[in-house]
Parts: sequence; C-alpha cells; structure tokens
Amino acid sequence: MFEFLVYLELIFGFILLMFGGDFLVRGALGFGTKRGISPLIVGVTVVAMGTSAPELVISIMSTLSGHPQIALGNVIGSNIANVLLVLGLPVLLHPIVTRQGGLKIQVHWMLAVTVGFILLCFLGVLSLPAGIVMLLILALFLFLSVKGSVPFAALDELTQNQDASAAHKGSYWRISGLIGLGMVALPVGANFVVTAGTSLALNLGVSESVIGASLVALGTSLPELSATLVAAYYRNSDVALGNVVGSNLFNILAVLGVTLMVADIPIDPAFLRFDIWVMLSAAIVLWLFAMFGAKIGRLAGVGLLCGYGGYIWVLFSG
Repeated sequence: MFEFLVYLELIFGFILLMFGGDFLVRGALGFGTKRGISPLIVGVTVVAMGTSAPELVISIMSTLSGHPQIALGNVIGSNIANVLLVLGLPVLLHPIVTRQGGLKIQVHWMLAVTVGFILLCFLGVLSLPAGIVMLLILALFLFLSVKGSVPFAALDELTQNQDASAAHKGSYWRISGLIGLGMVALPVGANFVVTAGTSLALNLGVSESVIGASLVALGTSLPELSATLVAAYYRNSDVALGNVVGSNLFNILAVLGVTLMVADIPIDPAFLRFDIWVMLSAAIVLWLFAMFGAKIGRLAGVGLLCGYGGYIWVLFSG
C-alpha cells in the first residue's frame, strides 16, 4: 500500500510538472506577443522554458533539499532517454530523416557539450565556475540561433507560428493566470517528485542516482516523447530531431548551469563508471546518423529501444 501511494505521488508530481510547464510557456508566449516583443526573443524564452522547466525545478529543489544525485541523474538519464526512447519509439510509426539543413551544426554542438560535461564530471564536484561556463555557452548558442548561424528547428517553428497562436488573444488577466499557475504547479510538482523519488530509493534499496536516472528522468522526458510522437506521425522530422537536440543541450547548459548557481553537486562514482558513457554513446549514435544523413528507420528504432531497456535493466540489477 505504501509503495502504491509513493508511485501515485510520483505520477501526480509529473502531471503537475507537465501542466505547469505548458501554462508557463503559453503565458510567456501571450505576454511577448501582446507587448510586441521580437518573435525571436519570445521564441528563445519559450523554447528554454518548455524544454527545461520541469528538469530545472526538480534539479534545484532536489539539490537544495540534500539530494543532488537526483538532480544529476535526472539530467544524465533524460539525455539518454531523449535519444534511445524519445527517438526510438516514434520511428516505429514513421522513419525520421536526418538530412535537414543545419542539423549537422546542431549535433556538433550537442556532442561537444556532452563531451565537455563528461570532462567536468571527472573533477569530482560540479561547482559555481562550471555553472558559469555552462550558462555562457548557452548564451552563445542562443545568440547564434537568433542570428541564424545555428539553425534551431524548435525555435523556427515557434517564431513562424507565433502569430497564429491563440495565446496572444487573451487578456493580461488570463496571461497572468497562466504564468501564475505555472509558477505554482512547477515547484509543487517537483516537490512531489523529489519526495517520492527519495522514498522509492529507500524502499527499493537502490541509490538516489538510480531513481534520478530512471524514473525521474523518464517522467521529465514525457513532454519530449509526446511532442516527438506527434511530429513523427505528421512526418515532421525537423521538429522531432529539434526537440531531442534542443532538450539535450538545455538539460546540460541550462538545468545544470542554473542549479550550480545555488549549490555544488558532487559526482556519484557510479555515474563515472557507467551512465555518462551510455549518454556519450547515445549522443554519438545520433551524431553518426546526422553525419551520414541516414534515415532512422524501424530497425534502428528497435535497436534504440533495446538499448534503453538494457540501460534500465543494468541500473536496477546493480
């Protein structure tokens, strides 16, 4: 009975995170359009919040509450899930093409940021200087995206469709309500997730890093999974790949960068032995697909899903 209630608390937390992120994005989009702010600036803000808000709030709250391994596991596990699960499942519906213009530049960034993060992990502790470097790299990436030097599919889609959004037709009261609801739902949902995650770790006899890299990471990857499933169904490969690449970049640069502004994160040796190498392998697989312009078909999808299943099995088998 206790374990059932803990899982229920975890699910409820994820629901609040999903709705909170959606409310915050719609409110920000509506505010930007009503104030006449540049679509590119609004797009960057919305993409950043929509991609990182759940992970960011969970990371900050878990670190401040004395559970930093949930924060780190969430980032690493989410980046693994984004490639192996979020891309592996949709291609069973329809193959994803990797020949879009600018995709090679995006995956170069993703792989470089992943390698840089891994090197930082061997310092033993992620601290304020590392966070500052991450945020500076994020600022450079967003600046180049706005200037058009680095194509960013998710940003392009938002700026092209901004005028068609129903959000800007609402009043300031409605916009304020959406932003307010988002700002309340996100921390409350994160608190449920962190509390349930630590309880599950104790109950299942596994480390908090395992829970962070598996259950918590899977839950925070659900928005990317749903968006990619829809994009694949409508054969929109740009959005599907843009969601994954953008999410992986923001998870490291924004989520960890901001979290390190408030507290240091020690590195669990278990991450150095296994998880970061799975994350790197997943990034290299996506990089290779993009470099060769290969189609990610059903057979590749099965392979990606088997890889994710194997990763989760190893985590819980010890």
